Amino acid sequence: MHTSSCSVLQGMTKSRCCYVFFFQLRKLRRVRRSLDRETAATLVHAFVTSQIDYYNALLANAPRTTTDKLQRVLNAAARVTTGTRKFDRGLMHILHDKLHWLDVPQPVTFKLCMTVYKSLHGLAPQYLSELCVPVADVAGRRQLRSVSRGLILFSLQHVKLQPTCVRQPSRLELTCRNRHLWPSSNAL
Repeated sequence: MHTSSCSVLQGMTKSRCCYVFFFQLRKLRRVRRSLDRETAATLVHAFVTSQIDYYNALLANAPRTTTDKLQRVLNAAARVTTGTRKFDRGLMHILHDKLHWLDVPQPVTFKLCMTVYKSLHGLAPQYLSELCVPVADVAGRRQLRSVSRGLILFSLQHVKLQPTCVRQPSRLELTCRNRHLWPSSNAL
């Protein structure tokens, strides 16, 4: 069954999506005592975190209410994996140091930056490389101040969007134009 990215994004913002994740986690919590930590982590990854990671590019510039809901799902998944209770302290320590999981907005930013980095360096598919061009490479814009700021021009003229999916196109551009993200991606 094919779903458009717009309907998937709308599904991520609704509580129905989080309900499905919590349902899977409740089922895993019932059998958690009979599983070791590695098996529980594999099952949580298969049913929950992989689904969140699959659609994380659609969560670029998503409202904080959406990422907070998914962060609560990720926190519950960490508790199921490690066997901790809801009000135990040190959940962020467990999440970051023991499980090596990132908070929900961080993989979104990382995936977006890696896609732009690969597009700029010829490592991405051709259709992505054609969409993402530095302003310095565009003939009519070489004298603009944006050349010195390292901005990127996104050419969306060949991309067909459904009218219901059209969001503000500048929101994606603003995420990719965050100058403080590019020095860390150039080190890759």
